[in-house]
Amino acid sequence: MRREEEAYAAANPRSRALAERARASLVRGVPMHWMDQWPCPFPLHVASATGARVTDVDGHDYADLCLGDTGAMFGHAVEPVVAAIAEQAARGSTLMLPTEDAAWVGEELRRRFGLPFWQLATSATDANRFAMRLARVATGRDKVLVFNGKYHGSVDETQVELAGGAMVPQHGVAPNAVDFARTTALVEWNDVDALERALGAGDVACVLAEPIMTNIGMVPAAPGYHDALRRLTRRHGAVLIIDETHTISTGPGGYTRAHGLEPDVFVLGKALAGGIPCAVWGLSDALADALRAYTAQDGHQINHFGFGGTLAGNALTLHAMRATLEHVMTDAAYAHMIELATRLESDVAATIRARGLPWHVTRIGARSEYLFRPTTPRTGGEAADARDPDLEAVLHLYLLNRGVLLTPFHNMSLMCPATTVADVDRHGEALAGCLAELTA
Repeated sequence: MRREEEAYAAANPRSRALAERARASLVRGVPMHWMDQWPCPFPLHVASATGARVTDVDGHDYADLCLGDTGAMFGHAVEPVVAAIAEQAARGSTLMLPTEDAAWVGEELRRRFGLPFWQLATSATDANRFAMRLARVATGRDKVLVFNGKYHGSVDETQVELAGGAMVPQHGVAPNAVDFARTTALVEWNDVDALERALGAGDVACVLAEPIMTNIGMVPAAPGYHDALRRLTRRHGAVLIIDETHTISTGPGGYTRAHGLEPDVFVLGKALAGGIPCAVWGLSDALADALRAYTAQDGHQINHFGFGGTLAGNALTLHAMRATLEHVMTDAAYAHMIELATRLESDVAATIRARGLPWHVTRIGARSEYLFRPTTPRTGGEAADARDPDLEAVLHLYLLNRGVLLTPFHNMSLMCPATTVADVDRHGEALAGCLAELTA
């Protein structure tokens, strides 16, 4: 690791200078502290990004398999979206009024994902927060049930984990921030008995879940688990929210369409507008009725109901979203992305076998991840036990120094329509070199 840090520092003097300058005005020298959590002595500063390529301020070129942690899942500066952004910016970005694009986007979301009614937000965090709020309105209950090891953005009520079988505030979360005992229930993914016990208490307004867990290492649903999740939430009167922000890698309709899920609320963020902050949340007929009733106009009384924000659903976002849905998130694009992700999965599996390492690789559509245990975990707890921050750090920095960007928070690689076989092979060669040294 010391050798790789020294090589990085020597190769990136311009990034170092910008990082030192930025520390005088930005906390940790970055506009959002996560940007300082790549395993580098100082943050890499980007000059430009196009397609699946990133060029830093020191002139180095990278195959980008991070893609903004899914935010640029369909590539950087994609021409139809760039043109749409420029076109709409010239005629007004935000109006607090709808445009024709709003109806088109709503119709396409309904066709693509199956939920009949839709609303917009500026992030998946907000969309999840709004969905939880509506579930509480509709059920009169307090709690949101989530799964150990989950990630649904910075929603306060979800910042919990299991320690010794008990729910505690997640590492780094202030224990006085939220009354978790009142607001939250927590169980392990794939544990049907624990799910039934928690729902049986009768105080759960909603279950918030990814179709497969993705932020602790990929943890697929066991056979029959989604059927049990849908059956039990209906039996106990809890709203089922499916967050597809990462699993949209599955295909054009997400995991939900590919596997016939039936959520009450569907949440999707990050990737829909070419990097412009956005999210959508789809609602069942019953929940759409609940939202209509709750936000009904009382004469000319001004009310702030807490669903949305000044910039949610703005004209610029909607035009960029329309371009993405119409021209970028296509069946052909996904076919290419999934083919390359399958190639990467196969390469990683072969390299792991060749080195005799007790690791595995998992793929969901265009997204792949390797984890330091021999078999796929069944729970977030099992996945967390397989994490090794020091090993992850050296892998990431080794690959970065050889022109490959992985998502900094885990070993995730993502394909976009512009990714090439050469990009996948570049990753494979760098990973093989790293593991050869680590196992020498």
